Amino acid sequence: MLAELSINNFAIIDRLHLRFGPGFNALTGETGAGKSIIIDAMSAMLGAKIGAEFVRHGCTTARVEGLFDLTRLAPAARDLLRARLIAAGLLEEGDEAADDSSLTLSREIHKGGRTVARVNGSLVNQAMLGELGSLLVDIHGQTEHQSLLRMTTHLDLLDQHARVGPLRGRLAEQVTRLRAVRKDLAALQRDERELARRADLLKFQVDEIEKAELVVGEDEELAQERSRLMNAERLGTLADGIYGLLIAGAEEADPFSGTGRGAGRNGRAVPIAGEKPVRDALGEAAALLGELLRVDPDLTDQQAGLNTLIDGVDELGRTVRLYRERVEHDPERLLEVEERISLLHELKRKYAPTIPEIIAFGQEAAAELDTLTHSEERIAELQEEEAALLTDAGALAAELSALRQAAGERLARAVEGAMRELLMGSIQFAAGITRTPDPAGLPALGPDGAPGRWAFDTRGLDRVEFLISPNPGEPLKSLAKIASGGETSRLMLALKSILSDADYTPTLIFDEIDVGVGGRSGMVVGEKLWSLTDNHQVLCITHLPQIAAFADSHYRITKQVHEGRTSTRVDALDTADRATEVAAMLGGLPVTAGSLENAREIIRHSAQTKALRHGATASDLLAGAATRPPSAPADPAWPQVGVPN
Repeated sequence: MLAELSINNFAIIDRLHLRFGPGFNALTGETGAGKSIIIDAMSAMLGAKIGAEFVRHGCTTARVEGLFDLTRLAPAARDLLRARLIAAGLLEEGDEAADDSSLTLSREIHKGGRTVARVNGSLVNQAMLGELGSLLVDIHGQTEHQSLLRMTTHLDLLDQHARVGPLRGRLAEQVTRLRAVRKDLAALQRDERELARRADLLKFQVDEIEKAELVVGEDEELAQERSRLMNAERLGTLADGIYGLLIAGAEEADPFSGTGRGAGRNGRAVPIAGEKPVRDALGEAAALLGELLRVDPDLTDQQAGLNTLIDGVDELGRTVRLYRERVEHDPERLLEVEERISLLHELKRKYAPTIPEIIAFGQEAAAELDTLTHSEERIAELQEEEAALLTDAGALAAELSALRQAAGERLARAVEGAMRELLMGSIQFAAGITRTPDPAGLPALGPDGAPGRWAFDTRGLDRVEFLISPNPGEPLKSLAKIASGGETSRLMLALKSILSDADYTPTLIFDEIDVGVGGRSGMVVGEKLWSLTDNHQVLCITHLPQIAAFADSHYRITKQVHEGRTSTRVDALDTADRATEVAAMLGGLPVTAGSLENAREIIRHSAQTKALRHGATASDLLAGAATRPPSAPADPAWPQVGVPN
């Protein structure tokens, strides 16, 4: 249940903290005091779209936070909520030690329009906040009553009553698979000429890519080879110069350089004729060092280093010589490389920017070509699969329809009974179930028992529309066309009471459900709302004293002006204050002795009705009706506005 609600700087609410009790919580007060603003704040906390206009004038941020007590949550609802928390990363899977006795939802609305949502202090997006909020609270305002007039909601309400969720889920899976198969079939059964053109294109693409015999990384290797071939003369000169300096003399290293130190073929220095190369100089140095060591062995350790230098120069010289032998000006090879690079460039332009992606493109094209080449076999396979899916889905849809028919009859009897309790016993109600023939639809027996094909979607074959007849002797007609506001409100309440056993949402909020309901019907509407507390916590904003009299906890909402600013105040009423509030709702202000006595009588009558149902005495209920202790502790950071000690 919603145990605590904290609202800060929201519209005309300055700072407000409410602690709700289990059972039936009534919120009453004069028009304009801020009752609907509290509902707006709750909607924001539950993930509804909210604008910056709700930030209190002169403030930068509005904040709404709700603490939910989960100790009474139904096992099915607890499992669903836990699964959503795990999916959102807010709870570790298998973490049995996690405290799941409470949950906190909060929403901040900033003046610039940005909002921040949190669950147990962790940031979440608005969609996740809304998803979790929908598992905890169901708000029914006048717009929700109007949703009952939309035919699209009727099928879901009937299925909720029939409890066919698992069966409907299996049917949806079959229909989804059937649609995928039909999509593939349609693609294969397109115009033959178009398929032939497509096959020709694919064959050309596959052949072109296969003929290229692509090798991953060859484009980089070709680029390097082209660079070597284009600069062969320069690379040869450089290699000659290096080899000449290291190993050979000037004439051997570069016969084109002439005599004397100067520029080679590319401006590089080459040895002067007769000048020793590095290898010869190192050899002489080694001979001199050997003689030195025969006289003084002090430099013995340096001999190994000198030998290493000689070996290194020899190795480098051999490497340069081999490189020089490979470098040659080869116009034919350069032409081959240029042509290969051009081919790769063209393939990249046509198919993909890299060789691995071109290869992958070719493989996909080959697979599609194989499919087109063997389309007849594939079409036969898909047609066989389609026939099997049609049969299976048709059987599931027929089973679902039969359950809906039976549930529709039960729902009609239950609604008519509930409407009699709400003093509208003359109303007749029916759940009209129809189908639309479709040659491409699911096979199933029709209402007359004859086989047929029917239009379908993931919810089955049926279209459901609620029908009513407000007056005896009148035919059943569409609810959307003839229902009045009061009838719609009471019909919604009747449906909610009937469906409450199948509804796992723990908290139900009704915003002015008494619209169009007169005083004579108020008592039965109040009893019906209170009866929902067998499975739910109920919060109700009401103007009818007969409804407020059934409350287990009663809150009075008032508007006050302090230092030129208007704010909303909420007081939790004790027994005496509650009678005064109900009297004010009956006869206005100032409260008279007569209206106060009438209020006490209404409250006593409500208590007797509740006592008969629970086996308690009316005096017991009167003593504790409005003072039931909240199940969750208050947040010390918030002032306790209007909460009695």
